[in-house]
Amino acid sequence: MFFYLIKIIITLTLILVISEISKCSSYIGALLASIPLISVLAMIWLYVDTKDIAKISQLATSVFWLVLASLPLFIVLPVLLKQGINFYISMSVSVVITIFCYWVMIRALSRFNIQL
Repeated sequence: MFFYLIKIIITLTLILVISEISKCSSYIGALLASIPLISVLAMIWLYVDTKDIAKISQLATSVFWLVLASLPLFIVLPVLLKQGINFYISMSVSVVITIFCYWVMIRALSRFNIQL
């Protein structure tokens, strides 16, 4: 239980630090946010918990494919915001489009027998 709390504290701290840094510098915030810290932490926590290299390899592969599907969020959101659309509407539309892209990616990968 103690290790579980440590994992939560470290993960939350990283998110908070990145959001605070972003207030001062969007460039540095974006740089830190673009580093796959959560994915790296997830792989570290998985290794510490299981020592299962196959699971870590599968996680890394799945993250790779799903990161590709998440990229439209970072295209659609700024376009909508620049059009003057409300932030919450822009974010909602971007998330819905991203969920759709996840669905398309998962279906496409399954046709090539790539399991996530």
